[in-house]
Amino acid sequence: MTVTGPGANGKKVGPEPGPPTIAVIDLWKSFAGRNVLCGINLEVARGESFVIVGGSGAGKSVLLKHIIGLIAPDRGNIIVDGEDLTQSAPARCLEIRRKFGMSFQEGALFDSMNVFENIAFPLRRHTAMSEGEIAERVRECLALVHLEGVETKATNELSGGMRRRVGFARAIALQPEILLFDEPNTGLDPITAGVVDSVIVEMREHLAVTMVTITHDMKSAFRIADRVAMLRAGQIVADASPEVFRSLPDPYIQKFLAGEPLEEDVA
Repeated sequence: MTVTGPGANGKKVGPEPGPPTIAVIDLWKSFAGRNVLCGINLEVARGESFVIVGGSGAGKSVLLKHIIGLIAPDRGNIIVDGEDLTQSAPARCLEIRRKFGMSFQEGALFDSMNVFENIAFPLRRHTAMSEGEIAERVRECLALVHLEGVETKATNELSGGMRRRVGFARAIALQPEILLFDEPNTGLDPITAGVVDSVIVEMREHLAVTMVTITHDMKSAFRIADRVAMLRAGQIVADASPEVFRSLPDPYIQKFLAGEPLEEDVA
């Protein structure tokens, strides 16, 4: 089921003229004989905020890792700006992957480094920037996530929401074209989750990037998405603007929105 319409920010949803930024074509993946992704097809337009929702074990994280090239599919294709990750030579795959910035669950910060060192890490590893230029870029990234002046803090001094935002700052340090968010609100209270969502929306508007987010939090999905897709049992079972998604008649989707399990989910 694919439905398009106005997105969360009043923008037109659906591929813009020209090829999509990301296209996933007939993607299959199994582990230990169990199918996790079963013929996934989706497209993400340039500049779109695309959110994939679904319950635990639906395959969301596995799909996201395929999109960035961390996992190779059993079959199918991942096209990024017209280039096939699954068919490219390893060196070219690395180049394509530099288009991405990824924020992992709970920030995934290096506990042995302070905030500055965490954000500076990819700049030192992948650029020839001077230490002065790195310091300026770190300050810029922290300002974008509203965390000015925390450079010298240890990661264990940070709240959960601050850790997520430092993770966002590190993800944008290399000025990626595409941002991926893996469960950005897991474990956060509703107020902090709202702050994190606001920062995601601001980053998109300021940086003009394409975003793909996976989450099980529908409030978050509706706040940040132009388009929402439901992943269930390894398949995309719905794809619509937030406004349309809310009113889809599928019983599973309505139960998911209400936080009520179906019999098959508790059997």
